Amino acid sequence: MKTYQLNFKQQIPVSLQQAWDFFSSPLNLAQITPTEMAFEVSSDLDPQQKMYAGMIITYKVSPLWGIKLNWVTEITHVEENNYFIDQQRFGPYRFWHHQHHFKAIETGVEMTDLLTYGLPMGFLGQGLNHLFVAGKLRDIFSYREKKITEIFGVYPSGK
Repeated sequence: MKTYQLNFKQQIPVSLQQAWDFFSSPLNLAQITPTEMAFEVSSDLDPQQKMYAGMIITYKVSPLWGIKLNWVTEITHVEENNYFIDQQRFGPYRFWHHQHHFKAIETGVEMTDLLTYGLPMGFLGQGLNHLFVAGKLRDIFSYREKKITEIFGVYPSGK
């Protein structure tokens, strides 16, 4: 299986604790996911519940053509105010490993997403990644960056 890796960084003008509180709540993911994906958390979660290692989260998502898919992830690692990792247990990818890192910087937080994924269907999956999937993932993270800026504000330039 061929795997692919994407890396995204964003600076956010909030405290490390504020960033952690927002991103460690599974229910907030819907706020930063493109609306056309019809993303919804289908797990029955307490709105105050923070992620923990071993947590299973179920979603419904429409990544293309309005087709609803079930997606199940497990939060495999959590180090509060530092990082968490989610891995797909069931869903559209053959492999999905998503690291979310947080680091305090001057006047804010640097957030890094490191995504490693693989697709089913061998060479066909590789072709689909080249033609569609990698670009779609970049678009999703670009959308997230814009939404995060709307929610938290613009990080001061020159910092």
